[in-house]
Amino acid sequence: MGRRILNDALRTMVNAERRGMAKAHLQPISTVMTSFLKIMKDHGYIKDFQVYDPHRVGKITVELQGRINDCRALTYRQDLKAKDIEKYTANKLPTRQLCACGDDDELYSAAIAGPTPASASWGYVVITTPNGVLDHEEAVQQNVGGQVLGYFY
Repeated sequence: MGRRILNDALRTMVNAERRGMAKAHLQPISTVMTSFLKIMKDHGYIKDFQVYDPHRVGKITVELQGRINDCRALTYRQDLKAKDIEKYTANKLPTRQLCACGDDDELYSAAIAGPTPASASWGYVVITTPNGVLDHEEAVQQNVGGQVLGYFY
């Protein structure tokens, strides 16, 4: 039940965004959920969120911004080593498509060449580490691995 709380909350936010709502109400809540939302806020995917009565069942009101395309929580919490983070993000997140504009054939050949690095992808993978809940860029920078909570883009 505990791992579905995050997944249900993220799906509620995606559905509210698709319907064009300005706010989403999430209930019940967890500390992992507030950490996930803080990372989304830091990267500009949501405007703000407020936690009401965190010691009981609680409720979170999220102000949406219209930037979330998809957002999911993994219920099995896959272990991920620091060296495998870039490969995982390349597989899970959508990549930016490079186009050949004008005389620049190098961009076109780079787009055809194969898998793009994780830095050329949209979105973030959220990982719980010994250093706290981090996005994949911070985890690579701090060279720590952990368990994947979910991703958003």
